[in-house]
Amino acid sequence: MTSNNTDYDLIIVGGGLAGVSLAISLAQQPLRVALIEAHPFRTGAPPSYDDRGIALSYGSRRIFEGLGLWPELTPRVTPIHHIHVSDQGRFGFTRLESAQEHVDALGYVATARTLGEVLIAQLAQVSNLDLISPAQLIELKLGNDHATAIIEHQGDKQGLLQSLTASLVVAADGGHSAVRQQLDIRTTQRDYGQTAIVANISTQCPHDNRAFERFTRHGPLALLPLDSDKSSEAPDHRCALVWTRSPADAERLLAASETDFLSELQQCFGQRLGRLEKVGQRHSYPLKLIRAREQVRARLALIGNAAHTLHPIAGQGFNLGLRDVATLAQVIVDAHRAGENIGALSTLEPYAQWRQRDHRKVIGFTHALVRSFSNRFPPLALARNTGLLATDLLPPLKHSLARHSMGLAGKLPRLARGLAL
Repeated sequence: MTSNNTDYDLIIVGGGLAGVSLAISLAQQPLRVALIEAHPFRTGAPPSYDDRGIALSYGSRRIFEGLGLWPELTPRVTPIHHIHVSDQGRFGFTRLESAQEHVDALGYVATARTLGEVLIAQLAQVSNLDLISPAQLIELKLGNDHATAIIEHQGDKQGLLQSLTASLVVAADGGHSAVRQQLDIRTTQRDYGQTAIVANISTQCPHDNRAFERFTRHGPLALLPLDSDKSSEAPDHRCALVWTRSPADAERLLAASETDFLSELQQCFGQRLGRLEKVGQRHSYPLKLIRAREQVRARLALIGNAAHTLHPIAGQGFNLGLRDVATLAQVIVDAHRAGENIGALSTLEPYAQWRQRDHRKVIGFTHALVRSFSNRFPPLALARNTGLLATDLLPPLKHSLARHSMGLAGKLPRLARGLAL
């Protein structure tokens, strides 16, 4: 049961991919939803060579199927049929193949622009949603019966304060979550002392839907397949790069000429895609592990980067957040159908407990990879390369790794099984 004395049943703070996905997942439900976003929603800009790539697991495909969005995404994503994992200069490697897992693809690569356009277009069709943008959260209070959000409108209504009440507030406002800070929700943080360089790369040889994760002495390096403009002469020669370096190295590489940048990248990556021919705009961000110590309170739930920010190794961050969305949506819908208060702690604790194991496994796995492959101690290097090779040679071990990488392990909510709520 939800009180009719509130302005909304649910307020989502943050209109990024996680927040918008949650709003869409609750469409067609008898719930009053508000989405507060600090920046205006914009679409319609022409595609760019520099559009940032995002890795989608096979499990994320299922969630988008459950949301009814996959038909729109299918022609605009690049499937990953093969994944090659290696340790630079050593013998260990592991190969994953979609055919061996009996799936169409191990995962997909979409640009942030594509995801945004499809989600925002669908958002416009959600009839039970009030989109409040641009607006800034000024204050948030959690009471016994409801939460109160004080917001300040931007743009034409700049300076106008408004008080909104709801049974539940969902923080989907990213790694620097204002909700988390206002409510003094403590975090566990680890600074990796590394910086990720992201850019798009053109290669001499087609990627053939292969993704590469290469561990170098400087840090992990990933190249993900991206389809280029199909009207171009070489539509499948573009890859999304995520290259981990020390902060000093990253600063130097960001300032380097295209020739010098590609030359150093070539030395680290090797020749599997032939000559690296072009690099687009380069961006960087520092790498930290951030995990909120509380994922729920009475009247509050955290999803996505507001709950956890990961190292980009293995490309699990967005997918973990999307599974938060799928699980919370099911908990909310089931509670409402059962006549329970969707913001009660007794309703939200099962969500936190359900997500705990997935968070622990994925965060633990990515953190262990970073620590293991950042250590060049010879006995440890021998052990990890033996492990890579054993994984490649032992089908049960490889299958287990693939299932976890695809987001198909453990107890899955309905959306993550491709089913509508």
